Amino acid sequence: MADLPPPVQGPTAKEKKYDRQLRLWGATGQIALENSHILLINSGPGVVGLETLKNLVLPGIGNFTIQDSAVVSEDDLGVNFFLEEEHLGGFRAEHTCNLLKELNPDVQGNFITEPVETWLTQPEVLKPYTFILAAAPIRPELLARLSAHADAVLVPLFYIHSVGFYSHFSVHLPPAFPVVDTHPSPETTDDLRLLKPWPELLEYAAAKTANLDAMAADDHGHVPYIALLLHYLEEWKKEHGGQVPTTYKDKTAFRTILSKAARTDNPEGGEENFEEAVAVVLKSLNPPEPSSAVKDIFKAPECILVTQQSASFWVIAHAIGLFYTKYGVLPVPGAVPDMKARSADYIELQNVYKTKARKDLAEVLDSVRFLERNTNRSAPIDEKDVEAFCKNAAHIKLVRGRPLHVVQADSSLTWGDRAKSMAQTLTFPDSLVPIYIAFLAWDKFIATHNANALGGAPKIPGESDADMDTDTEKVTSIAFKIADDLIKEASASPDEDEYAAVKTQIGEFGQELVRAGGAELHNISALSGGIVSQEVIKVITEQYVPVDNTCIFDGVRSKTAVIRV
Repeated sequence: MADLPPPVQGPTAKEKKYDRQLRLWGATGQIALENSHILLINSGPGVVGLETLKNLVLPGIGNFTIQDSAVVSEDDLGVNFFLEEEHLGGFRAEHTCNLLKELNPDVQGNFITEPVETWLTQPEVLKPYTFILAAAPIRPELLARLSAHADAVLVPLFYIHSVGFYSHFSVHLPPAFPVVDTHPSPETTDDLRLLKPWPELLEYAAAKTANLDAMAADDHGHVPYIALLLHYLEEWKKEHGGQVPTTYKDKTAFRTILSKAARTDNPEGGEENFEEAVAVVLKSLNPPEPSSAVKDIFKAPECILVTQQSASFWVIAHAIGLFYTKYGVLPVPGAVPDMKARSADYIELQNVYKTKARKDLAEVLDSVRFLERNTNRSAPIDEKDVEAFCKNAAHIKLVRGRPLHVVQADSSLTWGDRAKSMAQTLTFPDSLVPIYIAFLAWDKFIATHNANALGGAPKIPGESDADMDTDTEKVTSIAFKIADDLIKEASASPDEDEYAAVKTQIGEFGQELVRAGGAELHNISALSGGIVSQEVIKVITEQYVPVDNTCIFDGVRSKTAVIRV
């Protein structure tokens, strides 16, 4: 009995419950979700906010709080599937909170029924929350207060808007929001360093391709394609003055050499390894040059000057920047793609890459520890974080968060450095920017018509049938003014006919928003809530690349667009 191996530990109940999502964002992502506390400031019909929250409760966020002073009415029963007749007259926040908690017993839920206008005046009332969702309609001064809080404590803020067939949401992230684990597509992750091999890799290739022409058929058909590529690259350089194939013409000629080198009479399973080598020539024979986005991170002020208060991301980025300056390449990730080869040869090749990756990691880690000592950091950076950064160094992404477009009653919108780009996008065929401008006009109407109101529900355009025509005219006029100001700020000169057609679209979208009277269609809000929740998860887990920074959804044409404003 003493010689028996220990029993195999099966997955825990929690791992079984969250199995599929753990495959997407792993244990670290799940922990980040469970440590989050999301605040939903809900208003209007309140459907899109609750749909977003539903899609966050299911995967297991730690806590949520619903701030909503509305009382359940007959209108709620028609658009909110959480609510039933028995809830009429009760607080919407209380009933929806209780029903959301039933979806996942692991999640803690809270509700606040105090009006948001008075609740937000309390000191440090937003302190407990790690993420804020604000669903329109919301008064501009309150949205501005939330935006200022997000800036001050670096808490992400999403502003969600769903009216009729259209929706949009804007993302307010910290000024520097880095993402290390971006989950790039597998086709972009291979980094074989064929044009900048290190000595051990060349030695491996030379050993596997020695006497290549005299090899037995079975051996010839099992030489790993990486060794084949390095072997024939050395042959190419001998005939081309030490230069590697860089142009498309040269690479095509190199592929021809590989194709001709394959044996046509091999009875032992063919020459699949040569076919693999030919297939990757165009992709793999490129200098291992970092993308412009990665180079921009190395040039960022936060990366150049690391201090005691610097986030660990910037310390590691600085260390990898030193590595790149010294060697002209990023650390080797260490992964090797699957290929036709004998198991022993493939494992040996894997070890060559893994050994190099560990060596590069050790050098970067030494730089990190040196920076920690020089800046008197109190806690050392976890080696696993440095390792993850080295593996993903070619695909890291830095999102520069921008403030929300908060529409004020007494001021015009400004677009800043995005004016020219937005003016150009506005006139693109099938552009969804006109919808965004219509939403801004909708917000401007609310800001203008509630500027002197003291609390209570804001006036919604089109809410009263008697005011429908007047409200439509006001909203479309505001939208035209926003578009004209954008064109003026950008100093753009669009074609008159094209711009007239765009303004016609803007007017139609504005009219449709007013016609909805602030109502939400459940299917549009449900779909929008699904989109928003995905972006929330990206931000909380700091994995994948989040929207930067506004997403528009056209429910009539089933189209989405992402713009940066």
